[in-house]
Order: sequence, then C-alpha cells, then structure tokens
Amino acid sequence: MSRISGTRRPKTLAVFTEWAGQRYGDHPALRAKGMPPVSYAELRDTVREIACGLIGPAAGVGAGDRVAILSDTRVEWTYAHFAVFAAGAVVVPVYPTAGDEELAWVLADSGATVVICENAERAVRVAGVRSKTPAVRHVFLMDELRALPGPAATVEESVEVLGVRAADVVDSDLASIVYTSGTTGLPKGCCLTHGNFGAVLEANLDVIHGAPGDRTYLYLPLAHLLAQLIEFTTLLYGGELRYFGGRIEDVVSELAEVRPTHLPSVPRLFEKVHSVVLSLAEQQEGGRERFEEAVRIGVLAAEGRLPKELVGAYEEADRRLYSLVRDVFGGELRWALTGGAPIAPQVMDFLRACGIQVFEGYGMTESGGVISLNHPGAVRYGTVGRPIAGCEVRIADDGEVLARGPMVFPGYYGEGHGAAATRETVDADGWLHTGDLGALDADGYLKITGRKKDLIITSSGKNLTPSLVEQAVQQESRLISHVVMVGDRRPYPVALITLDAEEIAGWAAREGREPGAPGNRDALRALVQEAVDAANARVSRPARIRAFAVLGEDFTVDSGVLTPTLKVRRRAVVERYAAEIEALYDAG
Repeated sequence: MSRISGTRRPKTLAVFTEWAGQRYGDHPALRAKGMPPVSYAELRDTVREIACGLIGPAAGVGAGDRVAILSDTRVEWTYAHFAVFAAGAVVVPVYPTAGDEELAWVLADSGATVVICENAERAVRVAGVRSKTPAVRHVFLMDELRALPGPAATVEESVEVLGVRAADVVDSDLASIVYTSGTTGLPKGCCLTHGNFGAVLEANLDVIHGAPGDRTYLYLPLAHLLAQLIEFTTLLYGGELRYFGGRIEDVVSELAEVRPTHLPSVPRLFEKVHSVVLSLAEQQEGGRERFEEAVRIGVLAAEGRLPKELVGAYEEADRRLYSLVRDVFGGELRWALTGGAPIAPQVMDFLRACGIQVFEGYGMTESGGVISLNHPGAVRYGTVGRPIAGCEVRIADDGEVLARGPMVFPGYYGEGHGAAATRETVDADGWLHTGDLGALDADGYLKITGRKKDLIITSSGKNLTPSLVEQAVQQESRLISHVVMVGDRRPYPVALITLDAEEIAGWAAREGREPGAPGNRDALRALVQEAVDAANARVSRPARIRAFAVLGEDFTVDSGVLTPTLKVRRRAVVERYAAEIEALYDAG
C-alpha cells in the first residue's frame, strides 16, 4: 500500500473528516445508488454542519453525551457517525432489527440523550419505548440534522466552537458503546475508546492494501463493528465507500455495477455464489466432475504449482468458469474479507481457483473488532491469520484464546453490572478472555476450534465441541442451512437441522420434482441422513449424531434464534424446539 503522506492517521476520530478532507479534497469519498459522489471535502463540510447542530441549542449535545443511531446502512449513517465524534460525544449504534425490548434496553442502559433515526418509522419505534428511556431528550430524523442551529451567531463562529470541542478529545476518551448482539440474554455495552480504534486502524494500514480510487462495497450493517472498521479504513487510505441500495436481494447485481476492489462480507455471500455455480454445473451431464477438476487446476495455479501439461486446461477453465465468477464480483475485486463464522474449505478453494482472494479474520467487539487477520503478506487457509500488530495472543491451559493490546476495550458500560462483567472478561494482567477455543501453529497462525461455553458434556462425562460436528455436517451438503447439536447432560448428541429454501428449489428443478410434492420430504431427509453419516465418519465416536430432526422452518433474526450478525442463539433454539429435542431422545 502506498503510504499516506504526513501523519498515518488522525489524532482521534473526532478530527477524522477534517484530516481526510485536507488530504483527499475532491477525491470521491461516498456514493450511493442514484446519487452523485460525495467528495472528501463535501464529507468534511457536511459533518461540520451536522456536528454544529448537535452541539447547538436545539440538541444540546455535550462532550461525553451518548447519541444513539438507529438506521440501516446508508450515507447519512456515516454523516451522523462522524458528526457525533466531532461533537466530542459517544456513538451508540442500534441494530434496526432489534426488538422493542432490546431497543429500550440499549437506549436506557447507555443513557442516550439523543436518538438519530433513519426515518419516521424508526422514530415511532423510539416513541413507543420512551417511558423506559428517561434520559432521551430529543429524537431527530437524519434529514433534520443539517437544519439544526449551531452554537454561535454565525457559521464561522460555530465551526470554531466545534473545532475546540473536537480538538479536546484524547485517545483515552470514550468513542462508542457498541452493544454485543450476544447469543444469550440482553446485550452488554462494550466501551471503545478513540485509542482502541486508533490501535486497530494503525495495524490495518500495513495489511489492507488500498489507495485513492479504490472502491469498497458496503452492505453489512453499520451498527456492527466490522462495518464501522471498514468505513474508517476505507476513508483512511482515500478510497470510496459504495453503499448498497437497501435490498439484500440486489447485492449480487449491485456488485457487478459497482465493480468493487474491496469487499467485506459474511461467508454466506461467497457460499451462495459457489452454490449457484455448482448447481448450474450439475445440470449438465458430468458437470460436477468438470467443476471439481477446474477447481483443482485453479488451486494449483493459485499456489504456483500448475504443471505445464495443464496450462491449456487452465486457460480453458478460465474462459468458461473463472472469468465468469470474477465478473459476478465486478471483475476488479482484489481484496475480500470475511469473519464472524468459518467459511467452508471447498468454497475457499473455489474462490482461489477463480482468482478471488478472500481473507478470513477474527475478532470481537471487546478487542476493537480485530485480533488476527489473513492478508496478502501472510495468509494460511484454514486459519484466521496471525495476530495484528500490537496484539498479543496466547492459548490458556484450557484451550481458550486470550488477547492483549491497546485495542482491547477498557470494560463494559454501567456501574455495578458493567464492572462485574468486565472482571470476568479481562483479567488483572490485561488479558481478554475471548470465550473461544483455539490453537496457534508453529508459525503463529491462529485456528478457532469452538466456543468454550458451547462445550457439551454428556451424561457419561465426554467433552464435545459442537461446532466441529456442525461444520462437518454443513460441509457435506449445501442443502443444509443450520445445524445445532444438543447433548449436554444427555447420553448422546442429537441435532436440529434446517434446510435452505433456495437450495431445495434448485434440487427439485434438477430432479424434475414439483416443489412441495409429497415425496420430497422423505427424499430430502435421506440426503440429510447421508450428510450426517458422512460427517459422523469424520468425528470421534462420542461426538457422532445419533438422531436428528429436520425442522420445517429456517432460523431467522425475527424469530429470535439468530443474532443480527447471523450467529445462532443456542439457548433460544433449545427453548423454542424443546419438544422436538425431547422427541428425539424419547424415540431413542
């Protein structure tokens, strides 16, 4: 990456857009569907205008006040984000998918005094919980922010007052309270300082190759820390943030339109592309075999091990497959990042074969979002990379991953419960106990093997890591959407399995079956049984799934069994499907 002239990063996030506006001026910074690009200078000016309104008499935001943002990912989210920082206040992101109980909890627990809403519909939701959020003084729509009066008589004087406020912010000041989506209970507010963010951005500068003119396609929710880090990093090197149009169904078509150079994503997008291409191949006789051979040849080429006698086959595969897949992602993708869940090895091989580099990373909100990262200078597939600069990682005696460094948060928000939770998470020596199980190889690459709290101890005392078995089953069939293994204090493990509706439709078409035909259910169950049997052959005998139920619905965020970042809430699944679980054991 070409080094940024002068200071590598702004002093704090409070002066970020001033810093970036001075360096990149008329370069495009933001662009959304149907709107002209916003330059860095225009971004700076808009942030100034909104921040002046926030510290003015109508909003009255003081230094350190908490300001919540309730919105989907859009340009105005970024305006509000940096404006709150510039006002010396603290950003509290709220997931638009949060239910009323969670919304009320986040606003009340954080003590938010101002809520910025995307539209009137979001504002109505806030109004519905106002009785539970006594600290909230004002609720503003995003479109109203630029009309708020500044703190002084003239624009120039207001900007001067704002400049003093922003300049007073230091690394140790709180920048954001990010509520973890949590797989159990109400979320906890993670306090992140300007210094925490600065440490992560400083480390990213040397591993994420970017420059003015590069384009990052952003469809992830900005309420999530990963999307915020991508926002910061892209603007740090002078790239352009391209926002998606708001419909998740349009992401693939928008990729071809935007032609991104950088793409952060959850594994699901890459898995879907792999699945669609494989499904198309399987519609032709011998298509799957040709597909798998093309992937094998492509991986050899990606690793620099392609024999001369396969050069012709590689060029043919590039014409018929690899180039078409690259075009799906816009044809210019150089750097893609995925995290939050492991990506299937066969998907990674497929993407590598097609010339698309996807780098897996690992982190948690409490670590400032990043602990380790694969990148062009150091990548090992099957791992989540080496620890980023400034971050120490070690493995505890019980296998838990511990991390320490300037990116680790100072603690959870709130007196009493926050302090107690912090002591459970960060020890006296500053080590963050991640709750994840893992291992470091001889070269320092980290592999995550499961969640400590998800360990299953059977009634016979066998310790099982469910994620290993669940992933094994999912890798055996793309028809399978989710697998949840159950067995704590039970004689043996069983599983709840959901199917992917799109994959079922593709399977029915290939098999010449009518959707919803009576015999489909039995045929699908037989295919799931094959996947379970194949996975069982790969794991230890105590870990083998003895019985399973195919649920008639997939897991969703709305049903409460998935977090907004699509992690399974195990406790919620066990409670919701208690009858199905008991039936599996009764039948045994």
